[in-house]
Amino acid sequence: MNRQIRQLGIFLVMCYLALFVKLNQVQFFGAEELNDHPLNATKVTQAFNRPRGSIVTADGVLLAESVPTAEDSQFDRQRVYPQGDLYGQVTGFFSFKYGASGVERSYNAELTGQTFQQQIDGLRDLLVDRDNVGDVRLSIRDDLQRLARDQLGQREGAVVTLDPRTGELLAFWSYPSFDPNLLSVENEEVVTATWDVLNAAPGAPLRAHQYQDRYFPGSTFKVVTAGAGLRTGTVSNTEPVYPPSSGYVAPQTNIPIRNFDGGACGGALPVILAQSCNTAFAEMGTETIGGPGMLDGAQAFGFNTDVPIDLPAPAQSAFPTDVASNPPKLAQASIGQNDVQATPLQMALVAAAVANGGKLMTPHVMREVRDRQGAVVTSYEPSTWLEPLDPTQAATLREDMIGVVTNGSGTAAQVPGFEIGGKTGTAQLGDGQRVHTWFIAFGGQPGQVPSVAVAVVVLNQPLSGTGGGTAAPIAQAMLSAALTNPAP
Repeated sequence: MNRQIRQLGIFLVMCYLALFVKLNQVQFFGAEELNDHPLNATKVTQAFNRPRGSIVTADGVLLAESVPTAEDSQFDRQRVYPQGDLYGQVTGFFSFKYGASGVERSYNAELTGQTFQQQIDGLRDLLVDRDNVGDVRLSIRDDLQRLARDQLGQREGAVVTLDPRTGELLAFWSYPSFDPNLLSVENEEVVTATWDVLNAAPGAPLRAHQYQDRYFPGSTFKVVTAGAGLRTGTVSNTEPVYPPSSGYVAPQTNIPIRNFDGGACGGALPVILAQSCNTAFAEMGTETIGGPGMLDGAQAFGFNTDVPIDLPAPAQSAFPTDVASNPPKLAQASIGQNDVQATPLQMALVAAAVANGGKLMTPHVMREVRDRQGAVVTSYEPSTWLEPLDPTQAATLREDMIGVVTNGSGTAAQVPGFEIGGKTGTAQLGDGQRVHTWFIAFGGQPGQVPSVAVAVVVLNQPLSGTGGGTAAPIAQAMLSAALTNPAP
């Protein structure tokens, strides 16, 4: 009997030890992973009653703050968003039931004073009875954000504007958007009903289309193809010269790739980029560069890689990895069709890399965090993410993109007094009835490193729509405003 009791005791002790080890493993080694898991709202909802800092734009416009609630309220504070849907996909929401998204999620620790430095400072603040929360100042300019919304109107699409020298996002808008005030109220029934409506709404307004959705980039991807050719040394501004053609037939198929207007075009790189010549670029990618060079070039610009933006859940832009064994797919991919998909942010970064001498800077929305006394707690230091081109290659492609705006398909993007380079794109959709129209660009003072890069996509346009006709004028407005009115 005593032997059985001892065995039972040993068994219970072993169970306790196993449970103890597992709990400590979760607490000390798995806590960060669990806290950062996108489905875990507990980390945020625990902070719902805590003091919380504000979010403001680069030019000081208030985007989010916590205000006292009525005495009979369930919570001490409620999050409010004075600008409504204008910044919904940037700030995100802060909801008791659904946690947080956007900046509210990425910078939750800073907003609630939970970083290590803030907690150290908080020990001092206890003596003077004040909150140690952080106020997050973004890089986004309110004037440019409003202009992006006005220019796109009620057309589905996105506008991304950034500084190619630093990676700072200056405007980050997509339509449709949502008003985060609708999700921050304490009435659970109202919040649940709103959530269901937003999730069922056309255009998926809760998704930040600027960086969480991918689209066929169409001819804007020809900038990447040209970059791949320059990287491999198989393409220059003088060689090869592609003969005029109205149809290119890749190996292993008898279906020709046609030019947008059905006509013939050809020439060296500056000419075919300005004319957006499908036949020449399909041949370039398939026969001049080849599958391995195209894949390497696309990935050098950030395709098939997570973009390290300081916002949650960015989509990964995609370039097919099997093109070396599939020439017809490679031909289509070389002109931004088939399985090539890109976020608007990704295509803005492509333009930015060309503008910035081949260096692609890490994109970000946070400029700095300040405490309630106005002292800077932390600031974002610009960093290089990728270097898809060397300075000579970037200078070549930069001049070619300037030619697109000077005398090619992108003349609608010209800004008097400034040097503008760009690339149009019109991506055909599978139904054959609609297109996505694109324009990517950069601009600055002549002879200087461009200070602005932009990507515009207007979705689901009629077949008659073109990037030069619908997206380029929006890009022109953004470039003009950003260049003629210096950033704060």
